[in-house]
Amino acid sequence: MTSIMTNSAAMAALQTLRSIDQNMQTTQARISSGYKVETAADNAAYWSIATTMRSDNQALQTVQDALGLAASKSDTAYTGLESAVDVVSEIKSKLVAAREPGVDKEKINAEISELKNQLESIAESASFSGENWLYNEGSTDPGTKEMVGSFNRASDGSVSVTTLKFNTENSVLIDTYNAERGILTRSTLATYSTGTTTTTGSYYLLNADSTTSSSATEITLTTSMSDSDLDGMISAVDTMLQTLTDSASTLGAISSRIDMQNNFVADLSDTIETGVGRLVDADMNEESTKIKALQTQQQLGIQALSIANTNAESILKLFQ
Repeated sequence: MTSIMTNSAAMAALQTLRSIDQNMQTTQARISSGYKVETAADNAAYWSIATTMRSDNQALQTVQDALGLAASKSDTAYTGLESAVDVVSEIKSKLVAAREPGVDKEKINAEISELKNQLESIAESASFSGENWLYNEGSTDPGTKEMVGSFNRASDGSVSVTTLKFNTENSVLIDTYNAERGILTRSTLATYSTGTTTTTGSYYLLNADSTTSSSATEITLTTSMSDSDLDGMISAVDTMLQTLTDSASTLGAISSRIDMQNNFVADLSDTIETGVGRLVDADMNEESTKIKALQTQQQLGIQALSIANTNAESILKLFQ
């Protein structure tokens, strides 16, 4: 049936044209933004996942910054410990040299005094961002240092932060409040042989004028000191050297762990970003092909609407 009141063909063509225009708007929005899921209206589930993972990824980037700071602190402390090991080794050599009969112990002691000053300088200088793991002036034990290591999200959605820990009790060289908390200022037990007799004694290397001082004997040379006392000092310094070596080894392991964790967090952040992209990024090759097809459909739709509108003009000619 042909009607001048209702143009079904034109209505159908117009409806098709509207659908094409809507698809073109969607495709153009994807091309301009680069996203196929830009808002929750596009795909609520994917948008929610992407938003959560972007937030977690931002937290991971903050973790990377924190790991960089932790690496700087641990590397600074390790460098100080490594230098301290070299200086204490030199002091040990000087003490062994003083054991030789006829040497001038006072001159050797002057050299040892300078090496002690160097140890103090190393301990005081090993500071980064206001933290010094080798030198303590506070009345409280510096305790365990915690460094942010990672950000975690469990399967139930709960989040947590994992930390890396290092106990500075193993690294403090000098404590100006309580001498017993510093490796070089506290009493170190020495066991040595005097002939056929085993003797013990307590010694400390540095006198930092601590509020609570050590009750042991300071390692210093005099012309009148006995070989037995010198043997005790050598044994004590050797024990300190072993403690420093163990501490440096532990700190080196922490530094290595920080580096590995930093690399892992960087890789994880890239993986998350890639995964989010798979969910919400637009395929530009597909969208460019689609926009060409829609432009063609739009032109054909306009022509179809134009043809449908000419049907009314044909009816007028029948009454002429």
